[in-house]
Amino acid sequence: MKMVREELKTVIGTKGQVVESDISQLPYLQAVVKETLRLHPAITLAFQRAMATVQIEGYNIPKGTGIVINIWAINRKSKMWVEPEKFMPERFIGKDISFWGKDFEFIPFSAGRPYRMVHLVLGSLLYHFDWRLPNDVKDNGIDMSEKSGAIMVSMATPLKAIAKECDE
Repeated sequence: MKMVREELKTVIGTKGQVVESDISQLPYLQAVVKETLRLHPAITLAFQRAMATVQIEGYNIPKGTGIVINIWAINRKSKMWVEPEKFMPERFIGKDISFWGKDFEFIPFSAGRPYRMVHLVLGSLLYHFDWRLPNDVKDNGIDMSEKSGAIMVSMATPLKAIAKECDE
């Protein structure tokens, strides 16, 4: 939290508003968004059709075949990620891993405008508010256990945070 807030204060300064053109200057915020979506993708399974006939590990996949991609499992694969269960935004710093589906170790869901909006909304919330956890969560820790739905995973115990408007 401290690192992303410092980055926001440095880049945004006194202009008071995060705009889309600021995002490229906020690598730590970008890393936080990527790491959050790696650990907790918006959807766990993606459905695609093979655009061409291909061979993968000795199996022929004909054009038009329905494919189910387990995004949750890819994002937690220990062969691809050091300590995959740990929240470590720094793993994305200095690496050109994008949201656009070209990096198969990181497939949060589709790409485009939703990602830009996540950066803008999160950046604005972190810039304008101080955040703290309720006392019971401070005492007992955050319950990171998950519950599965049909294609989504959510927190078993919803996270609550308290926002206080910054004095600045």
